[in-house]
Amino acid sequence: MFPAALVAAAAAAASLVPMAAQAQQKFVTIGTGGVTGVYYAAGGAICRLVNKDRAKHGIRCSVESTGGSVFNVNTIKAGELDFGFTQSDVQFNAVKGLNQFKDGGAVGDLRAAFAVHPEPFTVLARKEANVTKFEDFKGKRFNVGNPGSGTRSSMEEMLGAMGWKLADFSLASELKADEHGPALCDGKIDGFFYGVGHPSANIQDPTTSCGAKLVSLTGPAVDKLVADKPYYAKVTIPGGLYPNNPQPTSTYGVLATVVVSAKTPADTVYNVVKAVFENFDEFKKLHPALANLKPESMIKDGLSAPLHEGAAKYYKEKGWIK
Repeated sequence: MFPAALVAAAAAAASLVPMAAQAQQKFVTIGTGGVTGVYYAAGGAICRLVNKDRAKHGIRCSVESTGGSVFNVNTIKAGELDFGFTQSDVQFNAVKGLNQFKDGGAVGDLRAAFAVHPEPFTVLARKEANVTKFEDFKGKRFNVGNPGSGTRSSMEEMLGAMGWKLADFSLASELKADEHGPALCDGKIDGFFYGVGHPSANIQDPTTSCGAKLVSLTGPAVDKLVADKPYYAKVTIPGGLYPNNPQPTSTYGVLATVVVSAKTPADTVYNVVKAVFENFDEFKKLHPALANLKPESMIKDGLSAPLHEGAAKYYKEKGWIK
């Protein structure tokens, strides 16, 4: 038996071995969002499928709960994340150097892997707030999302289209996605805006525990946004999906997409993408929001960044792209 100190020293030394010698074990991390959101669950589903074949490709995949879309893109840009989930509008802005990426400039190293589920913008109101349409939130306490989240940037774009400012709310709180449901049920806020795939535990909790109501997002401002922006589409959240909300809810939204750094090796991206699509039926069963996905839309819809060469190689092999 080796003394523990020797084992620890050997392990420390091994971590300094050049990458070539470590090729048998590669680590990839996927940046997601809050732990009750769909990004975290979908990231976990991807890693589960990648890790299933770890003996073959030597990749160990892990998920990280993060501040969301904008945070993930910036962290990929900084070289601290391999993969990340981001809304299709945030991906578009990153590639073009617009909105939240105006100061830092376009993220030239951003590459697309695939799109995942639709994310309707979802507005929830406290039952006692007497809100039937979004305009009723004027002068009320509303959660606009944490800075660095895709939800926040989409919310600001919508308010701009409506001619509103954050000051039109009596309180514009910046709670993270994991915090807004409890705050709503505790009466600290009257409503919140959240881009998320459905069904989501994040919406299930407040609709169940305090009868929160879904509010439609419709009208001329929304019509213009959807007409002008290639990354938006109108969506309906089915009636009866959540307790106390029997009616369908009309809104609009984006797609969740998985992006990756151009610096991530092609064989790594190839193996991650392959793990998802070779186990596609299993992937769709790992979360209800993934149930209706189709490969042909996932490899093109909502993708503004160029496909990563590793992803493109797999799609060409399958005959999905030329």
